[in-house]
Amino acid sequence: MSKLVVMVVDDEPGIRSGIRRILDNYVVSFPFMEDDISFEIIEVGTGEEAVEQIKKNQIDIILLDNKLPGMQGTEVLEFINKKNPEIIVMMITSYASLDLAVKATSHGAFDFIPKPFTPQELKAAIENVSKHVFLRGVTRKLKQDGKEIRHQFLSVLSHELKAPLNAIEGNLRTMRERKAGGNIEDYEQLIDRSLQRINGMRNLIMDLLDLTKIKFEKKTEKFELVKLKDIAQNAIETINPYAVQKDIRFTVHDDEHLMMNADAGDIEIIFNNLISNAVKYNKESGTVDIMLKYENDKIKISIADSGIGLKKTEIDQLFNEFYKAESEHLRHVQGSGLGLPIVKRVVDLYHGDIQIESKPGIGSTFTILLPK
Repeated sequence: MSKLVVMVVDDEPGIRSGIRRILDNYVVSFPFMEDDISFEIIEVGTGEEAVEQIKKNQIDIILLDNKLPGMQGTEVLEFINKKNPEIIVMMITSYASLDLAVKATSHGAFDFIPKPFTPQELKAAIENVSKHVFLRGVTRKLKQDGKEIRHQFLSVLSHELKAPLNAIEGNLRTMRERKAGGNIEDYEQLIDRSLQRINGMRNLIMDLLDLTKIKFEKKTEKFELVKLKDIAQNAIETINPYAVQKDIRFTVHDDEHLMMNADAGDIEIIFNNLISNAVKYNKESGTVDIMLKYENDKIKISIADSGIGLKKTEIDQLFNEFYKAESEHLRHVQGSGLGLPIVKRVVDLYHGDIQIESKPGIGSTFTILLPK
């Protein structure tokens, strides 16, 4: 049986002892895990004590109260983000501080649990966090030894879809019971969080479908003459609602009216993923420039953004399945880590090449070269 260290940071002794009683003999088990998970509990009453414990001990999960004497919960969260971003933080909050908890989740907290909470609610939250820890461990294993355990990981991901459903259900129950107030305006952030969870689930499902189509099924080639600019424009229209929120401008250069004999669905995968990434990882009021041209008897597709850019170490791992950059400025960008490996697989099927140029703080350019 494996064990996770949970630190409870709350100035109310009753809350700390109550959590200990609930978790002391609690065991998490999933059908896709070889070992069950139990918990070792550490209790502290202040943010300063929490920081000292983080410096001295290996801690996996922190249940962190918003309001603490002295150093506040948000300050502890800021310390964790800078020094130990691997620690998963679950905020503990009263319904009166629900707004603060929601904001904390946008600044690095994994989720929040309102008090008073029942033992069942705490166990459900801990189960969700434990699953996240396990998934991250599997991801590390994929990076370290490169073994072909993709089927197991896809099975785990199917269970992972349940986590956002649980969060959405919790938000809806909060709304139904009017726990945050009697007006719809009181629940706008909960609604936004639910919509984000739904969008994340949709993206994950689409990525899994693409991966399954390309890697696990015999490919059925349906070649036809496709106009690349039309497919690029369709991809822009799909991501445009998000681009408008960030005030991102697109330009498409296609002086030669490029046509290609290809499966339109494959080319859509390329444009959808690259243009979506160019928006997601861009800056406010940024630009995305798409260039389509013939070059040295090849079709050249170039997508350049004015975004946050990538380090060399990040570029080297971009095509590893399930890889997600761990930079602090990327922590809150949703993604499955499958998009670029899928693009690479499509490009390989067409005997093409993909190149990346990027500078942190300046932007990235993805270039696809395909046989004419």
